[in-house]
Amino acid sequence: MSYIDPIISVLQSEEVLGQSVLESVLDKQQDTGEAVVSILRRENLVDDEELVRIQAIAHNIEFVELSAETIDPMVAHLVSHKLASRYNVIPLKRDEQGLVVAMGNPLDLAARDEIEVKTGYSVIPVAASPAAISHVIQYHFDEANVTKQVVASMRLKGDSEGDSEETQKGPRSCEGGDDPISKLVSSIVKGAITARASDIHIEPQTPDVRVRYRIDGTLRDTIRVPASVQPEMVSHIKIMSDMDISERRVPQDGHVTVSHDGREYDLRVSSLPSVGGEKIVMRILDKRVERWSFDKVIASADDNKTFRRLLGNPYGMLLLTGPTGSGKTTTLYSVLQLVNRPEKNIVTVEDPVEYRLNGITQVQVKPVAGMTFPKALRSILRQDPDIILIGEIRDRETAEIAVGSALTGHLVLSTLHTNDAAGAISRLINLGISPFLVGAAMLGSAAQRLVRTCCPKCKERYKASDSEKEILFPDGQAPKDLSLWRGAGCSQCYDTGYVGRRSIYEVLSVSRRVLRMIVDGADDDAIKDQALTEGMQTLRMAAVREVLAGETTVEEIMRVVDVERG
Repeated sequence: MSYIDPIISVLQSEEVLGQSVLESVLDKQQDTGEAVVSILRRENLVDDEELVRIQAIAHNIEFVELSAETIDPMVAHLVSHKLASRYNVIPLKRDEQGLVVAMGNPLDLAARDEIEVKTGYSVIPVAASPAAISHVIQYHFDEANVTKQVVASMRLKGDSEGDSEETQKGPRSCEGGDDPISKLVSSIVKGAITARASDIHIEPQTPDVRVRYRIDGTLRDTIRVPASVQPEMVSHIKIMSDMDISERRVPQDGHVTVSHDGREYDLRVSSLPSVGGEKIVMRILDKRVERWSFDKVIASADDNKTFRRLLGNPYGMLLLTGPTGSGKTTTLYSVLQLVNRPEKNIVTVEDPVEYRLNGITQVQVKPVAGMTFPKALRSILRQDPDIILIGEIRDRETAEIAVGSALTGHLVLSTLHTNDAAGAISRLINLGISPFLVGAAMLGSAAQRLVRTCCPKCKERYKASDSEKEILFPDGQAPKDLSLWRGAGCSQCYDTGYVGRRSIYEVLSVSRRVLRMIVDGADDDAIKDQALTEGMQTLRMAAVREVLAGETTVEEIMRVVDVERG
């Protein structure tokens, strides 16, 4: 009696394929000796789910429909995320016979062997749709869900397991320890990194501690943690970041380097005593980001061209203005990367030094030790610099040194807190710098803002309303059939409609006419009008341009830019 491939038997009994197609498959199998499963997959004769079902029937393996919510998280996490993803498997339950594991390929003996070695359980394979398994893996290993599971466990256990073993000093992995506090902090940090957050806020509230992430410039609630574990959680974070856990009366700053998915991140940790306990804020800095693409940061072709022209000067001062968090540091670092050449000596004075840049000398301001901006700048000028970056011009003394350096053959880059580009000129004058020196030193100034960009996954076109047309075209010249873009909201953008941000600029070049106006004491509005005559684009114009290009929305530019004043 000849052997009949069980896959062929299933194909025949289940009538999966038409007779002619089945005969073609059999002919190819006899001619080449290739496995029937391989032929079915290569010829795309059945989809992945149907193929798994066929294999399950052929080998008397149960086929299951998966539901992520019904799987015990503790069982699912008996295997690592890496192992589950590599083999597309997920444990479902434990019983007397062993560990029941849903597999996209239940005949994969190597996967079964590795799971048995890692878990210590005998594997009982069941088949499931590969897509369904992938969805369950994503659900159970999503950092938000992991964190919620840890918090839920804490609520159930109460304070009985409150004492946690403290972590060792040195570089830490985001994987955390085995105790609940370590797992909780690790999950919060990993969740923030996965969500592209720039900051983590851990705030003592009543009755629970609130954890929020700042994503694309806005704070979002993530989880609530039992107030009973707040002191231990704060102590754990303090030990990680080399802070004094015994001091709870004054603010402290710390730092820790963590690794996640093979990449390193710096966490700048700040504690603040408040009513109810200490608030912790952690700034996340991706250490990978060592080189910023100038063309990517300054994406507008016109702005890019203007910046390059200004930076082509061998000396002078270029100022960036804007509120905190508007991306000024990122722009300055991209500028440094553009001008960073072996023949140039570049020195920066920053507070703090956020990222290390290769080939550039960076100085950290330390007022407590007497290292102020003015003192550091005087020392830098004796170091034969070509280009100087000053983190921020805060006082007259710093402004005098910056202007003096720009007038004596140095290219000076710095920031100021003003609302628009023209405001940088009056700000320097208000600090006590002579208008003639300001005009002679300045190459230009640029006001900057960050606008959130529409989510590419759920982005959709819609017809602009009359009010939106009025905002975009106050002169009443809006196209009758104007259509715009917005994000509908999806899992990728956390239902916000936005993913990522991009910079918009108002770049004012100090032309000869503008220079004369500065020397003559013209006010900001007059200087701005002249710059507009010479072709400057205001922040409002730049924002409207991004909306019409489908990059962002009217609601977003109204949040970021004063569209009334332009």
